[in-house]
Amino acid sequence: METVETIIVGGGQAGLATSYHLKKLGREHVVFEAADIPAHVWRDDRWDSFTFVTPNWTIQLPGAEYDGNDPDGFLPKDEIVAYFERYIQKFDLPVRFKTSVLEVAPMDGGRYQVRTEAGTYQAKNVVIATGSFQKPKIPAFSKNIPADVLQLHSGEYRNPNQLPDGAVLVVGSAQSGMQIAEELYQSGRKVYLCTGSAPRAPRRYRGKEIFHWLRDTKFNDQTPDKLPSLKARLGGNPHVTGKDGGHSLNLHQFARDGVTLLGHIADAQGGKVMLKPDLKENLAKADQAEKNIVAMIDKYIEANGIDAPQESLPELQDGYAAEIVTELDLKAVNINTIIWAMGYNSDYSLIKLPVTDEDGFPITRRGVTQYPGLYFIGMNWLSTRKSVTMMGVNEDVEYIIAEMTK
Repeated sequence: METVETIIVGGGQAGLATSYHLKKLGREHVVFEAADIPAHVWRDDRWDSFTFVTPNWTIQLPGAEYDGNDPDGFLPKDEIVAYFERYIQKFDLPVRFKTSVLEVAPMDGGRYQVRTEAGTYQAKNVVIATGSFQKPKIPAFSKNIPADVLQLHSGEYRNPNQLPDGAVLVVGSAQSGMQIAEELYQSGRKVYLCTGSAPRAPRRYRGKEIFHWLRDTKFNDQTPDKLPSLKARLGGNPHVTGKDGGHSLNLHQFARDGVTLLGHIADAQGGKVMLKPDLKENLAKADQAEKNIVAMIDKYIEANGIDAPQESLPELQDGYAAEIVTELDLKAVNINTIIWAMGYNSDYSLIKLPVTDEDGFPITRRGVTQYPGLYFIGMNWLSTRKSVTMMGVNEDVEYIIAEMTK
């Protein structure tokens, strides 16, 4: 059995940032990555026109902070992939691809046994860097949908030409669902969109791209105790996109452009989908979220005497005029594709210790578990709102590295 001081499970941004610091300290470690190539999630689980949603200046992995000539632009998918490829090569990080971790179990002597498809290892430290999203979220009633309707998770969607002719039902109105729905209707497809409670934010406001304001106001530094409940840690991300230079996404504009807005999906039977009559409530939540964000920015500008141009965002109301639909006959409205954009479920069952709470979220103090040598990194709201992003992950990595090496 091979012995390694530290094993990192997952070769995404969190795992690579952890590896960077350990390499810099000269500490023995290895990164196990199930995929056979770098940046698997960015490369294989995103659609063709995908771009970064946060501006380029937020790319802040240690040792490779963005220094290009377009800090407020949004990297396209192929450039994101290339960034990660260069990162591994530049720092010669010890990533072992095609190595799926099957089990992490405690051993006598305070070490861990890590069983992989390529063999079994033991380690003093194990860092779980697989993120918060392991399994596509698709409801059980999806099996009741007729077989001639193509069903895809948002991670499988690539472009409109991939889909059969006809209308498309997109289920979910967080970032992925909104961006996919926009691309589809702009390509000429008839789109039906099941909305949820994800918030809306303007792409730009009062002279700045929104993420500048969110940084300056410390919005992204908010800690989990500020959430209404810990369940909110996995809530949907705001309606924004980086496509075509970045712009706002608005459900009311979608309605104006011909998208049929619906409430939450509830069930499927006999070629029909059943819907909750909560469309107006969902619209109101998105509208209020935007109002709260701009009010926070306005207050910050005033309190700090900042010279920023006045701006009033358009208050669209089109969605409220939509008919409330509680049942949709798929064949009658020519829906031949359903895209499930409901996000992902987390799964940490490979760890043979009681490490999660009732919501399946790891119990940690900023990534440090109660079990010596076992850490989590790169998750939603691990310590702050930005923990899962490329501008926030390094702060958490530095914390667990300090704990690991003290």
